[in-house]
Amino acid sequence: MTKDSMPEIGEALAAKYDDLRDIIAGYGSLAVAFSGGVDSTFLLRVAHDALGDNIIAVTARSCSFPERELREAREYCAANGIRHVVVESEELDIEGFAQNPPNRCYLCKTELFTKIGEIARAEGVAHIAEGSNLDDEGDYRPGLQAVGELGVKSPLREAELSKNEIRAISKALGLPTWEKQSFACLSSRFAYGDTISAEKLLRVDKAEQLLLDLGFTQVRVRVHGTAGEQARIEIDPSEFPQLMGAAVREKVLTGFQRIGFVYTSLELAGYRTGSMNETLGHL
Repeated sequence: MTKDSMPEIGEALAAKYDDLRDIIAGYGSLAVAFSGGVDSTFLLRVAHDALGDNIIAVTARSCSFPERELREAREYCAANGIRHVVVESEELDIEGFAQNPPNRCYLCKTELFTKIGEIARAEGVAHIAEGSNLDDEGDYRPGLQAVGELGVKSPLREAELSKNEIRAISKALGLPTWEKQSFACLSSRFAYGDTISAEKLLRVDKAEQLLLDLGFTQVRVRVHGTAGEQARIEIDPSEFPQLMGAAVREKVLTGFQRIGFVYTSLELAGYRTGSMNETLGHL
C-alpha cells in the first residue's frame, strides 16, 4: 500500500509514512520486537511491506505480559505470513528486577534486546527495531537507554511519528490495532520500591481483564501497599459514569475482592501513561 491509496491521512503525514518506509527499507533485514500493541503492530506492518520475508517478529513471554496479548501477537503473524519467534524472557529472574528500582525498565530491555540480538544473529538478520514513538521522548523512559547502548533501531521516533499519527495511519492501513488501548508491561503498575512477584502480576492481569470485559476501553490498575492489597483504577474520565453505576460498581468491587484486593479506589485524574513516574521525586 502506498500513500496514494491513503488520501485520508493528508500530505504531511503521508510524507512521514514515506520516510518511515525508506528508513526501514534501508535496513535490509530486520528483527522487530513485537508485543502486538499499537506501535509494534504498525512497525511490523510497515517492515513487512518494505522488506517482505527479510523480517522476523520476536515476542517475549513473561509474567508481565498477558496471555491475551501473546495470543493476539501470534494470530497477527499467522494471518499475515510473518515469521514469529516467541522467546522466554522472565523479568523476575533478572537480578534486582523484583525489587522494582527506578531503572527496572532498563534491566528488562537490556535482557530482552540481548536475547533478540542472539536470535537475529542466528537468523542472519542485520538489525533489531523497537516501537517507541515521538511521545516517549517526553517521559522517564530508562528502557531507551538500553535501546541506545545495544544499537537497537527506533524508526518510529526517527520518522518523528507520534502516537496519534501512528493510530491515524494504522486506521488507513486497516490495522485492527488502530484503536486498541495503549499497553505497557504489567510491572509498570507498581510503585517504585514495592516488590513485584508473579502472584501480584497475575492479580493485576485479572483485574484489568475484568475491566476490559465490562467494556472499559483504556484501563490501568495501579497497585499500592506493602502486600499489594490496594488497587487504584485509572480509566478515561468519560467512562467515570459507567463505573459509578450501581451494578457495574458492585461487579468491580466484588470482582477485585475475589482477585485479592482489600481496597479499591478510582483515580480522579483518570488514565495517563507513566503515572507511577510521578513518585520519582519523592523516593
